[in-house]
Amino acid sequence: MPEQFRALIVILFLASVVFFLARRPASDLIPDRDFKRRRNLWLLVTLVAFFSFSFWVYAAAAVITLFLAQRREHNAMALFFMLLFAIPPASVEIPGFGVINYLIEVNHVRILTLCVLLPAALALSRQADTPRFGRTAPDKWLLAGLVLMTLLYLRDTTVTDSLRQAVRLYIDVYLPYYVASRGLKTVQDFKDALLAFVIAAFLLSIIAMAEFARHWLLYNGLIAALGVEWSMSSYLSRGSSLRASATTGQAIALAYVISVAIGLYLFVQGHVRSRLQRYLGALLLAAGLVVPLSRGPWIGTGVIIAVFIATGKGAVKRLTLLACAGLLALPMLTVVPGGEKVIDLLPYVGNVDKENITYRERLLDNSWLVIQRYPLFGSFDFRNAPEMQAMIQGEGIIDIVNSYINLALRFGLVGLALFVGFFFSIMLGIHKAMRTFPDKDDEQRRLGRALLATLFGIMVIIFTVSSITVIPVVYYSVGGLGMAYMQMVRRHRSNEAAALANPTLQAR
Repeated sequence: MPEQFRALIVILFLASVVFFLARRPASDLIPDRDFKRRRNLWLLVTLVAFFSFSFWVYAAAAVITLFLAQRREHNAMALFFMLLFAIPPASVEIPGFGVINYLIEVNHVRILTLCVLLPAALALSRQADTPRFGRTAPDKWLLAGLVLMTLLYLRDTTVTDSLRQAVRLYIDVYLPYYVASRGLKTVQDFKDALLAFVIAAFLLSIIAMAEFARHWLLYNGLIAALGVEWSMSSYLSRGSSLRASATTGQAIALAYVISVAIGLYLFVQGHVRSRLQRYLGALLLAAGLVVPLSRGPWIGTGVIIAVFIATGKGAVKRLTLLACAGLLALPMLTVVPGGEKVIDLLPYVGNVDKENITYRERLLDNSWLVIQRYPLFGSFDFRNAPEMQAMIQGEGIIDIVNSYINLALRFGLVGLALFVGFFFSIMLGIHKAMRTFPDKDDEQRRLGRALLATLFGIMVIIFTVSSITVIPVVYYSVGGLGMAYMQMVRRHRSNEAAALANPTLQAR
């Protein structure tokens, strides 16, 4: 039996377990018909991919399936999140038919974006109550960054390639942010979308656990069967263990997605009535975070939990307990069977792959020397600088394992400032919006706490990884969720003010 079919049997079995266990708690947040429809779509997309034997056959079938599905979907972001990680985002070039080299690269994520988010964006733009793009501070930061990137591409490449890059920015950055920031208008919309992301992360987690246990990357056979070459998907180990990656292509990208899901789960789990089901969900995500053996997302998850606690009730007491638990865990690991292996994996404590930390420290030092030569707008040939050539690894590549450094090298400190300003303005806006609700247990405040904590964690994690595979589409989508939260709270305040001003409305 071909490898992809053996893998498909395992994937479908594991997915069935997740869907069976998730159905009842999901009904505490969304209608059962929505859960079943999205579950069936995930299974259908997976089956189509594994039986296509060609990327173009899969692409054609996926376009038809997604186009029909989005017409029945009332929450485009929920559908997008549910299917975002269903298939690896390996890219294929659309040929230029002799006129140009190629039109653009397409992959599962871009097909999903164009079939689900583009129609939703067009529909939202026609609605009178949709804020025009560019009116809010985060919009302006993002728009300035996109314009700067597009203009800077012109200095080092052809007009055709610059147009291609502009289209990529529109698909990969603008559409996820715009639909997330405009499409979610009520708390129920957020429950719907966040639950979809968490369920998708449940699926990734259980698949990753199987990869880790069997030392088998389950989606590699699919990539080969589709006739796609993808350098991202390869067997990586840490110590004697395989680093799971599932559909994300890289272990650290998988851990990053699970970390984000944990942040969103902090809100979602509050609406699940069964304590046992809440604990099972948390354990599954925790296992999914561990098996990629990526240390940056572990730190990011700690930041997410700490920020969420710090913005809630009894913050000092709970943070103290969390710190004590962390301090006591290390000595306990020394006496627990297998604990020494865990300690060896910890950053700055263990001995496994210590050279990776040393590499990151050298990257910061060498990159800063290059950035100082091109401080404002960077340089696209930064890799040819002697300091960067000294960073070439055994694979013959210079791995820029830091999203901030990568931005500063390519687009200068101006580009980096626009990127950071975009996320900082959203986090500041969320924090201000949260203060509308004095009760720290209020549902809308808890949602703001989860989004704020998740964004903080993302900003920490991307310091340890470049923006590869699904990483950027996730952080721009979460940024859009933060913007949507700010808009929702603003409407809430306006409605309250209108009610106070109009005694009739207040009585109602």
